[in-house]
Amino acid sequence: MKNKAHRYINIRIGIIGAMFFVLILAIGAKAVYLQLFCGTWLSERAANQYAKDFVTAGKRGVIYDRNHHEMAVSIGTTSLAAYPSRIQDKRSAVRALAKILNLNQRKLSKKLNSQRTFVWLKRRASPKELSEVKALGLNGIDFIPSYSRFYPNKTLAAQVLGFTGTDGHGLEGVEYYYDKMLRGQDNSLVILKDALGRGFAKETKAAEASAATADQAKNIVLSIDRTIQFIAEKALGEAVEQFSAKSGMAIVMDPQTGAILAMANVPFFNPNAFGR
Repeated sequence: MKNKAHRYINIRIGIIGAMFFVLILAIGAKAVYLQLFCGTWLSERAANQYAKDFVTAGKRGVIYDRNHHEMAVSIGTTSLAAYPSRIQDKRSAVRALAKILNLNQRKLSKKLNSQRTFVWLKRRASPKELSEVKALGLNGIDFIPSYSRFYPNKTLAAQVLGFTGTDGHGLEGVEYYYDKMLRGQDNSLVILKDALGRGFAKETKAAEASAATADQAKNIVLSIDRTIQFIAEKALGEAVEQFSAKSGMAIVMDPQTGAILAMANVPFFNPNAFGR
């Protein structure tokens, strides 16, 4: 009777041992499969979970008139961003930041209380705003260098030049038509996250340029003459006012070459504040 019970126990131990052996064998086979055949895919999935890319526009080329006077240039600016999970007292931060940056408190609160790792607070902040935000000494606020388009002649030839958006891409005029030539190499901002999704570091690197975009950030020289453009716009503005017209357009051409020396449009606008 004892031998029979002992044999039964041995059989049970053997069956359980065999089951564990098969289970370990299956786990080992799965591990080998994942390492050998899915390694690249899993690495990409993991990278997407702890690293996120944000692209900032590079420095655009300069637009000159025929005499190499600057019509559009790029100047260095700084944008404000935040890592919401690193801001401890969000309510106080919202009040202080909204006041300095002239932002809507409700919208700013929604940003800082979101589950996102990284949020923009204000693109191209003024030196005064940057100084006041730095003085707050808040954790989780970042100052990211970027470029802003500036038109030194304000309304002069504004319709010809056009303007760029907040992402640094041309939206109208020469800025839009020759955007691929004028656009600088983008910079990639990599935000790293820990296991809880909190942003804890960043690194900036130049985005890899493809063969089609390797020769970017070209300068452009227009046939427009800044002085002639100014005279044409002044005369056109006076004519529109004199005859109570809604709008007007004037073109000045070199009869020998056909080069456009001036292209004036009324009403005028300032591309430095095109949103208005």
